[in-house]
Amino acid sequence: MPRRTQVSPRGTVLPAQIVSSFFLVETKGADGKPCRFLIDTGSSATLVSPDVARRFALKQKKNAPPAKARVRSANGGEIELEAVTLRRITLGDTIFHGVPALVYDFTDFSGQLGVPIDGILGFPLFRETLLTLDYPGQRLVLAPTPIAPGAAKPALRAASLAFNNERNTPLIPVQMGAESFIVLIDSGSDGSLSLNPAGLHPRFSHGPRMGTLISSLTGDRQQLTGRLAQDVLLGTHTIGQPIVDLTDQLSSIGGELLRHFSVSFDQRHNLVTFVRESDGAVTMEPRRNPGLSFARSPVYWRVLSVIPDTPAAELPVQAGDLCVRINGERVEKWTFDRYAALVKSATKITYTFLRGASELDLEVPVFELVP
Repeated sequence: MPRRTQVSPRGTVLPAQIVSSFFLVETKGADGKPCRFLIDTGSSATLVSPDVARRFALKQKKNAPPAKARVRSANGGEIELEAVTLRRITLGDTIFHGVPALVYDFTDFSGQLGVPIDGILGFPLFRETLLTLDYPGQRLVLAPTPIAPGAAKPALRAASLAFNNERNTPLIPVQMGAESFIVLIDSGSDGSLSLNPAGLHPRFSHGPRMGTLISSLTGDRQQLTGRLAQDVLLGTHTIGQPIVDLTDQLSSIGGELLRHFSVSFDQRHNLVTFVRESDGAVTMEPRRNPGLSFARSPVYWRVLSVIPDTPAAELPVQAGDLCVRINGERVEKWTFDRYAALVKSATKITYTFLRGASELDLEVPVFELVP
C-alpha cells in the first residue's frame, strides 16, 4: 500500500473506459503525459510499464542490485519482476505517495485490447479510500472512507457484504443452490464467474465444454466453459444461471458480471456494496464464438487456438496462422469492441489468412459456444 494517501474531502470522479469488461481510467502524470491504468481488485500488487517506472520511480542507491519480487498469476504460475517505489500516482484530486510497484511489459496486453496500457492498480493502493467502480455509469469514484460502516444513506437495490482482506484482495461468500463458497472480486478479469468445483456440486444446463484459450502473465491455458442450471446469489442479488469458466484456482467473479453493478469497497470496515440500476435477476446472453482465439497486433492477428468439435476445426486453419483481414478490412480497423459486436451479431465471418506470399479467405460460421 502507499506510504500516504491524500483524498480530497469532496472526492474524485474520473471517467472510465470499459473495454472487454476491463475497467480503465486515464490520468496525467506529474510530467503532464497521460497514463492509462486498469483497476484490478484481484491484484495485491500495482504493476507499471518500464516507461512509467523510468519516469516516476525513486532512484535506487548507487550500485545497489535491482530489487525483485515473485508474482503469482491467475493460473497459479509465478514470474519474477523488478520492484520499484513510485514517487506518486495521481487520480484526479487523489494522490498516492510512495507507491510500491512491480515493473511489467504491457505490450502484448495493450495489443490484445487495442489501447495502450501503462499499468495495473492493485487493491491495496486504495486502502485509505472508499473506492467505487461504477460500471454502468462508466466512472471511477474515490472518496474519504466513512468513519462508520453504512454511514452513507443506503442506496436502493443495494447489497452489502463483508469481505475477507487477509490476502490484500476482497474475498466474499456467494450461494449456489444450497451450497456456499468463497469468490474473489476480480475486476482485473474480463470473465464472468470462474468456478473451482472442488467440494461443490454444480449442475449444468449446457456443457461444460472446451472453450477459448485464456492468457495470463505466465502463459496460456485452455478453458472449460458452460452454463449452470442453478442460480447464484450475490447478497440479495440473483445471477440467473450464469455462464461459468471452470478453474483449479480460487473461484472469482470478473468484469462480465461486475459490469451490471456499481461496486464500492470500504477497506477500513471490510465492506463491499453492489448496487444495480434495475430490479430482477442478472441474466447472461449466450456466449457466441467463431471457434478461434487470437493474439492481436496492429499488423496481424495470430491464431492462438482452434476450439475442437466446432465448424472452425473442420477448416484449414491452425494455431500459429496469421489473419490479416476480417470481412475484407485490415485487422487494425477492428477494435476490441467492434469485433466483439461482430461476433455477437454475425452468423459467419470471413477471415483472410496468409499462406506464404498469397492470401486465403475462409468463411467461418459463428455459433453459440454456450447457449
